[in-house]
Amino acid sequence: MTQQDWPLGIEPGQEVEVDLFRPEDAPGVAALFKAVYGAAYPVKVYYDPQRLAQENAEGRIISSVVRTPRGEVVGHNALFNSAPHAKLYESGAGLVLSSYRNTAKLFTRMVDHGPQVTAQRFGLEAVFADPLCTHVFSQKLCHGLGWTTHALELDLMPARLYDKNADEEARVSAIMDFLTLVPKPHRVHLPAVYQEQLRFLYQGLDDTRELEVSAQAPPASLATRIESTVYEFAQLARLAVWEAGADLEQALARQEEAAASRGVRVIQLWLRLSCPWVGQAVEVLRGRGYFLGGLLPRWFGEDGLMMLSMPHEPHWQGINLEFQRAKDLVSLVRQDWQQVRAGR
Repeated sequence: MTQQDWPLGIEPGQEVEVDLFRPEDAPGVAALFKAVYGAAYPVKVYYDPQRLAQENAEGRIISSVVRTPRGEVVGHNALFNSAPHAKLYESGAGLVLSSYRNTAKLFTRMVDHGPQVTAQRFGLEAVFADPLCTHVFSQKLCHGLGWTTHALELDLMPARLYDKNADEEARVSAIMDFLTLVPKPHRVHLPAVYQEQLRFLYQGLDDTRELEVSAQAPPASLATRIESTVYEFAQLARLAVWEAGADLEQALARQEEAAASRGVRVIQLWLRLSCPWVGQAVEVLRGRGYFLGGLLPRWFGEDGLMMLSMPHEPHWQGINLEFQRAKDLVSLVRQDWQQVRAGR
């Protein structure tokens, strides 16, 4: 094989280092994404060197890169804020040049690098990742680094985003693995209908909580406040419920109508477990067909609960899992989906 045949002209087998992003890495990151994904990667900032450098400079993206001695970029992984809490970042946008994928634990080293440097340097308090359920590679990676599974993003993405030959209706699920960087013990309120499921999930948390069963009603004057984000390419809506008032059902109906008009097939809804009347909100949601998705540590600064809604039967058959905790979680989610469906 000659240099002309090497991906990006980069010689295989060089010694490499994992390091924080530098502005001069930006063109190499863009070239790497083009080499691996063509133009198909849905988050376009990684194709734009100037914008990527700016996002890193301002801390909205924290990139870890793999460099050769000549400064060539052969790997990338990022931490970025996608949760309501500004100090909880997601790990993603990870890729390695094809000729370096057999380099020992290179992807694992990148994923581990971000959390190792971010808590002190950037003030992050926790991180999470979304290992796909189509394969177990990323599940093993996160588990090996001590991250813990707490939630299931059921039918998260259309399968055709990953496989052009997939059925048009098929969707891909992911689990959500979390790692605490700065502990924050606090009180959470467990909806009575989910107290057993949540107690199970809290047993694995790498932090401490005071658990109390939710028994209050919302103040009559409290108005519901929901922030909505729609990802049309994924037919997905995410609803962050900052306040769940007595008008929750009416507010939800408006959000659901707006989401449907934009082709949404899956809704993820997030509730604050610090809210003493979260139990009543859950009952409203289950009456509208929402079911358990899992626990979201530090999602709002304090913990959150994810609930899911979709008009179709979830694609359970496409879920492949490596570890028992995730298998138990999927079983809990499926049982609740069945109960909610039967109740309607």
